[in-house]
Amino acid sequence: MTLAQNPPISPDIAELVASEGIMMPPGNLESDEPELESDLHRELIELLLACLKWHWRDRTDYYATGNLTIFYSSDRITTRDFRGPDFFVVLGTENRSRRSWMLWEEEGKYPNLIVELLSNSTARVDRTTKKELYQNTFRTPEYFWFHPDTLEFAGFELVKSEYQPIEPTTQGRLWSRQLELFLGIHESKLRFFTPEGELVPTPAERAAAAEQQAQAAEQQAQAAEQQAQAARQEAGLERQQREAAERELEALRSQLQALGVDPDTVE
Repeated sequence: MTLAQNPPISPDIAELVASEGIMMPPGNLESDEPELESDLHRELIELLLACLKWHWRDRTDYYATGNLTIFYSSDRITTRDFRGPDFFVVLGTENRSRRSWMLWEEEGKYPNLIVELLSNSTARVDRTTKKELYQNTFRTPEYFWFHPDTLEFAGFELVKSEYQPIEPTTQGRLWSRQLELFLGIHESKLRFFTPEGELVPTPAERAAAAEQQAQAAEQQAQAAEQQAQAARQEAGLERQQREAAERELEALRSQLQALGVDPDTVE
């Protein structure tokens, strides 16, 4: 863990701190998280962040991040009593970059939602120790876990001070009241779904979908142009046939007149 330099305090405050023996909590701690279990864990965190940030692209009242340390007690820093959830969201806060989440710098706000990505080495702690911490100390309203390899997926909602399982839908998705989105498995990955059941896309997926729509629109325009061209050709052919018939009729009238027959008397 790296401690960054704190901003200087005024001499008056410094004197008061020294005389009263007050310990000033650090104000700019670096995150102190180990390397992620695998590239897949990193991909899933980035996927969740990309999807939520795109879905909430017009919002500035939240903070979402992954694998970032939450320092929840300045007294416990030296004992390394802190946690770094794989993914968490805090509502009602400023959406800006941070080096870590320090409660004493964030109005005491804990995450509204936490997601832990299980692995063989962390699953037991995620299901027990962390669950108890998030329930009893963090009081985080919603806690989810997902195992990228086995696809184990569960979610809990804080009800009367205890986590209760969130009932899945028929599609196996779990509703998050905090995000107003479903969480569910799509192509073996944890994803967000709208209340209507639509997959929340990543920016790349949205760009690909927009490209497909543009290509489809271009193909429809080309098909419409081909149909119009075919209609013009058909109209031209009909005009040619009509003109040919008119020329043939005129030639016949000329022949009758040459024979001294009035064409108008011929049926």
